[in-house]
Parts: sequence; C-alpha cells; structure tokens
Amino acid sequence: MFQRATRLSVRLVERFLPDAYVFVLIFTALAALAAFAIEQTPPLELVRYWGTGFWELLGFSMQMLLVLVTGFILAKTPPVKRGLASMASRARTPKNAVVMVTLVAMAANWINWGFGLVIGALFAREVARHVRVDYRLLVASAYSGFIVWHGGLSGSIPLTIATEGHFMQAAIGLVPTADTLFAPFNLLIIALLVIAVPLINRSMTPSAQDTVLFTPPEDAEPPALEGDASPADRLEHGWLLSLAVGVAGLVFLADHFIAGGGLNLNIVNYAFLMLGIVLHRTPARLLAALQEAIKGGAGIVIQFPFYAGIMAILVGSGLATTLSGWFASIASADTLPFLTFLSAGLINMFVPSGGGQWAVQAPVMIPAAQALGADLPRVAMAVAWGDAWTSMLQPFFALPLLAIAGLRIKDIMGYCLMLLFASGAIIGLVFLLF
Repeated sequence: MFQRATRLSVRLVERFLPDAYVFVLIFTALAALAAFAIEQTPPLELVRYWGTGFWELLGFSMQMLLVLVTGFILAKTPPVKRGLASMASRARTPKNAVVMVTLVAMAANWINWGFGLVIGALFAREVARHVRVDYRLLVASAYSGFIVWHGGLSGSIPLTIATEGHFMQAAIGLVPTADTLFAPFNLLIIALLVIAVPLINRSMTPSAQDTVLFTPPEDAEPPALEGDASPADRLEHGWLLSLAVGVAGLVFLADHFIAGGGLNLNIVNYAFLMLGIVLHRTPARLLAALQEAIKGGAGIVIQFPFYAGIMAILVGSGLATTLSGWFASIASADTLPFLTFLSAGLINMFVPSGGGQWAVQAPVMIPAAQALGADLPRVAMAVAWGDAWTSMLQPFFALPLLAIAGLRIKDIMGYCLMLLFASGAIIGLVFLLF
C-alpha cells in the first residue's frame, strides 16, 4: 500500500510540478493575491514591497552559491573522492544504500545544515556509482536529512535566543540551549526521526523495472603542461602558491576553533575552499573543478531574489503576522506549540528562512505563550520545527543539493511529499503529547 502511494505521488509530481523557477513565480503571485485579499493591501503598495525587498537576500544568495561551488570543489579533490568511494563501497543493496545516505545526511545536517546539504548530495552521487539504486530516491534521501537541521547545532532560532542582544530578549530573556536543542522533547523528535526517516526512505525503494539509474558525468581535467609552457602556465600548474594560501587559511580555521568559534555558513564555505585549494594542489586543477561546479548555480542566482520579494510582501503587508495570529487565537496553553508548528510550516512556504520566520512569528507567538502560560522554549522550537518540516515541499534549500546531484525538483519531490506527511505526523504528535 505504501509503495502504491509512493508511485502515485511520484507520477503526479512528475506530471504536474513545474520547474523550481515556475514554482517561485506561482508563489509570488499567491503571496500578492493573499495579501490583497486578506490585508487589502493596494496593488501598487504590494509592488513596492516586492521591488524593495527583491535584493534583500543577496548576501545569503552568494553564501548558498558558495555552498554549491566550494563543496563541489572539495569533492573533486583526489583524497575526498577516495574517501567517499570507500564509504560508498560499503553499500551492498539498494535499500542498504538508501538507509546509508539518509543517516549520513541526517548526521551532517544535525551538525550544520550547509555542510549537510553538500555532504548528502556528494555521498548520494558516490553511492550511485557503486549500487544499482534509484538515483531520484537516493537524492531525496540526502535531502531528507535536512529536516533535522533546525533541531540541531546550527538551528538559527535556538541559537538566536541563546545569544546576548537578540531582539526578543526584553520579553523572554536568554533561553539556554539546554531548554531548546537539548530539551527532552527536542531530543525525542530527533530520535524518532532518525529511526523513522531511514525506514520510510527504505520502504519507498522502487522495483528494478521502475529504477532510474545514475549516469556519472565525465570529470573535468586541466590540460597537461607542455614542455615549452609559458611562465603563466607554469604558475597555474605549480603547487607552491596554492600550498601557501591554503595552509594560511587552515591556520585561520584552527585559530577560530581554538578560540571557541563555531560553525556557520561562512566558516563552512571557507573550510571547504581552503581544503579544496590544498588538496587540489594546483590552481589549474581547482579551476577545472570550478568550471564544472558553477554550471549548477543558475537556479540559486535567479530564484533567491524572488523569495526575498515574497518575504517582503508577507512582512510588509502584515499577512505573516495575521496568519500567526489566527493560529494563536484558537490555542490553549497545551495546544499552542502544536498550532505554532502548523503555522510555521505554512509560513515557511513563503518565508523559507529560519531567522526571517522568527522575526515574523516571535512578536505574535511569544506574547500568546505568555498570556496562555505556555512553555516559551517549546513554542520557539515549534517555530523552528515548522520551518524545517515544510522544507520537504519548499525547494528553496534543495536548489544547491539538486545542482550538485544534477537533478530537477520534480525528480525528488514525489518522495519528499511522502516524507512531509510522515515527519509532520511525528513532530506534531510530540508537540501535542509530550
């Protein structure tokens, strides 16, 4: 029965889900129509919100493009290729391969979501070289690991409210991670997902006749250095400059962590790049990997500004606040975390940013929690989990992973829909019952 439901989901998505770019255009129109209908925001005002906010994610867009590029560069270094191949060779059967990719992706995303997206995609590619397994499901399994990120060590909401000077500090003070990330209810959600998600992915493994296999692309290699090469060519194929710059970068990283610094998106990208510089040994080899990596970045470059515009419409019109208020108005102290989780899942479809979503929902949900006597850390984590949950349907964070994997959103979304329903039930029940 589950296999039939999965096949139906995959067929429907392949037939009706458009490209991710068309998807973001549809969401732009929906956001504007909803703001016009519910908030009665004048059309010209909506256009102003949209146009003004269009470039607000430029810095984040560059970070995400570098997640793709630096991760791909590192994966193309000989030592990393050998390491991934050694891990991937342990997968013996299609179902075993799916479970391995899921667990590796979940562990990596729990540590850091940017790291997890890259590692999951790269590991899926490598496993697909060793096992005859459906590549679409394997990449969906890699993306499924992303669902735990906001309950993990890089979760933006729990880390924000534990940091001195956050914008809600006057209302809630500092909330230690012991009450959020390491609270029993959060650890229970993580544990249940670590058990359930690999089993769900395993159960979706298609039959041999329905399996779509991976076709490995040719690796780009720099042209060989000729005997009469110019001084410029010899610099490009020399190792001294790369070693000097790369080692200096690694010294900075060591100093950063020794001084107590943590992982963030900039540090992840910096580490990937510096390791790539050192392990490629020559600028020519790194540039060949860069030329191959950059081809997949078009979706990030063109689509992220549209999501910034959508966020500006929802925030500027007040629609995001209204939606949060609707859920808060029907809640009790016991049901507020569950209803906050649902509202966050809905708003994440239009505001796919953990920090942005907290800025929108906290001014509504925190006063509601205080008025009802609800548990504040639990409500904050409900926003975090709602943000992570519907990422299984929202392609915003899937774009770099898909670019590395070489697939389109419709290739994996049929499987992700099944995960959306299953994981939503698990997380929602924990907020209701525990």
